[in-house]
This record gives sequence, structure tokens and C-alpha cells, in this order.
Amino acid sequence: MCYDIKTSLEAQLKRAMRNSDLKAIEEIVEKLAPLTDLPVYHASGFSHPEVLIYTNEDPFYPIIATWGLIPHWVSSEEQKQKLWNSTLNARVETIFEKPAFRDAAVEKRGILYIDGFYEHHHFGKQTYPYFIQQKNEEPLALATLWSVWKNPTTGGTITSFSIVTTSGNELLAKIHNNPKLEEPRMPLLLTEEAETLWLSDNHTVEHDIKTIVEQFNTVPLKAYTVGKLRGKSYLGNVPEVVEEKTYLELEPLKLNL
Repeated sequence: MCYDIKTSLEAQLKRAMRNSDLKAIEEIVEKLAPLTDLPVYHASGFSHPEVLIYTNEDPFYPIIATWGLIPHWVSSEEQKQKLWNSTLNARVETIFEKPAFRDAAVEKRGILYIDGFYEHHHFGKQTYPYFIQQKNEEPLALATLWSVWKNPTTGGTITSFSIVTTSGNELLAKIHNNPKLEEPRMPLLLTEEAETLWLSDNHTVEHDIKTIVEQFNTVPLKAYTVGKLRGKSYLGNVPEVVEEKTYLELEPLKLNL
């Protein structure tokens, strides 16, 4: 699962900067960024934040999208509300089968750049949040699916996305131990080579999925505990939320992260 993220404008500019288009970068900063919820020090997908994603339609110029994919075939506001919280994540194993995701998996794939994501570790009767990031602290590239939904009542449109997830790697196997889940999960991380495959517009991605999934495990990660992300002690979307916090009760576990 991936329900909590941290992302900054700097992270979201990563792909545009790779293309060295200074005019495009300036336009993104001046015109798009103010319309998003950036900076996001912590946001839950259930709050449906608006961020930037890069798509297979324009790999180097992002669009504004809200987290929680709304399939194009949704017929009403009521149906949208019922579905919205269940499409924050899309399991990579079934994206070409599930009605909510299969059209997007073929036609509308994107990348979300983040500074890191949060997952909860269960110990005793408590949960402890970890912040997970790339070892070199560079932005992570997450595979996404996206869609454009037209409200049949108002005629307005919403661009939305889902984060694609896969089986947890060795690190997430230690952290993401929710007893309600069959296995640990994590976002599908893309290497630069996998980014090219994922954003390919030649409809061969289904055949490349195995390669893309195998490569995610080569992205080196590190993690540390942070303050609570829920309840009265939650600090909110502020820089301090990502600061390291030690829990003495976890010390004997020696997770060696």
C-alpha cells in the first residue's frame, strides 16, 4: 500500500529538469505549482491532494492531478464518491484486469515524483510510522495510472491518478507488517530505464511489466521512524512531521534498516 507521501516542487521538477527545458520549468513553477497543494510534507491519499504527474502523452511537461483515480466511465458524483477512496492504489498484478484501471493501464500511464513515502509498522497494539526514501535522498519515481473524468451534471472535468503498488522488498517486509494484509506492499518504483518503458506510448507496456517490476527492487532505500501521522499528536502538513522520532519500545526489535 501507499497512502501517505512527502513531495516537494523540487522533487516534482525532476523530470522536467532532466530535459533541460528552462522555459518549461519556469512555466511549471509560475503557472502550475500555485494550483497544487505543494509543498506536501505529509499528505494522506484520503485527502485527495493535487500534485503534478508526468504522463505518456507529454513525458516532460506535467499536469495537475488529484490522488484517487476516477475512471472515465463513472456516471455520477455519487458513484465517484463511493469509488474515490478505493482507487488510491492499483495492484500491478491486476491493472490490466480490474475495470477501474484496465483502460488507464493501456492508455494513460504516468509518473509521480516524491521525496519519500510513509508506512506503518505494527508492534503490540500500536502502529509506528516510518519515512522511506532513496538512500541518496534523490526523488523517487512512482508508477501511476491516470484518467480524465467529466462530471455529467456540471460538465467540469477532474484529472486523477492512482499509485501502482507491488510486493514489498526486503526493507518493506520488515516495516509493513499489517496483520490484515497477505503480504507487505509498496509503490512500484521506476529506474530511469523503467521510466522510459512505463511512459512508452506504443501499447507494449503489458509485455514489459515483468521487466519493470523486476527493476524496482534495484532502487536502494532507507527508513527511519517519525512522529504519529494520525490522532491528536499529528503535527499536520509541516516540515517537522518528517523529523526522526525514536520509540524506545522498538529498540529491541533491531530492524536494521
